Amino acid sequence: MLEFAEKSCTIIIDTSKCDSCETKACADACQKYARGLLGIDDQGRASVAHRSNEEVLRLGTECLACEFACKFRGNDAIRIEVPVSGLDEYLKKRSLA
Repeated sequence: MLEFAEKSCTIIIDTSKCDSCETKACADACQKYARGLLGIDDQGRASVAHRSNEEVLRLGTECLACEFACKFRGNDAIRIEVPVSGLDEYLKKRSLA
């Protein structure tokens, strides 16, 4: 499991699913649509180990491309959590929670 934070979101990757992924679409999408933050390590798994924590925060664009690419062309291993301040209270107020 790989988890890292960008400025306002957290990316969670079930790297065990990378083993059977043939496309590595997440890294391709990150390279094409963002700044190439996400890479593939020597075991064929998604990784940011080639970057420092400061680089992860600075280079992360929060574009969500890796999540979409993995979902539709990979093994659906990526989840991005974006906290929305006040959302729980709003949902309760509207009886939606």
